[in-house]
Amino acid sequence: MRDKLLKQKNALRIKRKKRVRGKISGTATKPRVTIFKSNRYIYAQAIDDVNGTTLCAVNGKKLNQRANIDSAKEVGKVFAESLKKSGLQEVVFDRNGYQYNGVVVSFADALREHGIKL
Repeated sequence: MRDKLLKQKNALRIKRKKRVRGKISGTATKPRVTIFKSNRYIYAQAIDDVNGTTLCAVNGKKLNQRANIDSAKEVGKVFAESLKKSGLQEVVFDRNGYQYNGVVVSFADALREHGIKL
């Protein structure tokens, strides 16, 4: 019973993800920033959809940051610095099918606080 509910929940998130991805796209000058959160860690990457390349990425597991609001702020700070080193100031935010609250909001706010325009 539990596996069936988890599969249904994940299927609904993927459905939301596809709906959002149909409306946004990233370029080399304004990449798409996507976030993925597991139960333990947070991952993010900046993607150029035109060329199909990842411009920069951050891994919460390597930073020893868990998937909570405080850690999302720290991961967002590190990712903002990485984006600035790559010469990127403006991005398109892709919430990847997740609701825009909690960890996702704190990550996006951390990017904004450190000078990245969403």
